[in-house]
Amino acid sequence: MSKNHMPYMGTVKVGAKGQIVIPKEIREMFDINPGDSLIIMAHPKKGIGIERKSTLLKLSEAIFSGRGRELLENGTDEDMYDFARKVTKVAKGGEENDGD
Repeated sequence: MSKNHMPYMGTVKVGAKGQIVIPKEIREMFDINPGDSLIIMAHPKKGIGIERKSTLLKLSEAIFSGRGRELLENGTDEDMYDFARKVTKVAKGGEENDGD
């Protein structure tokens, strides 16, 4: 397994402004570069996830075009469309914070 395909675990410190630095190993693994847009998702019981805005927009576009079931086998159509609407809103600069 190449270095960029090995699992990585490390620690980060939260700065005074709530900022963290994504470790170099993770930036290289996912080809994250300065200026890239990421979406952060959080759920109090499920944890935190970070994904590229472009990846989530592609997923949203697939859902809206009727191909969501190919990508997301679990969940209802209503859940998929709700997710896609939220991703699109956040990606366009709106904040989503409705407690879901």
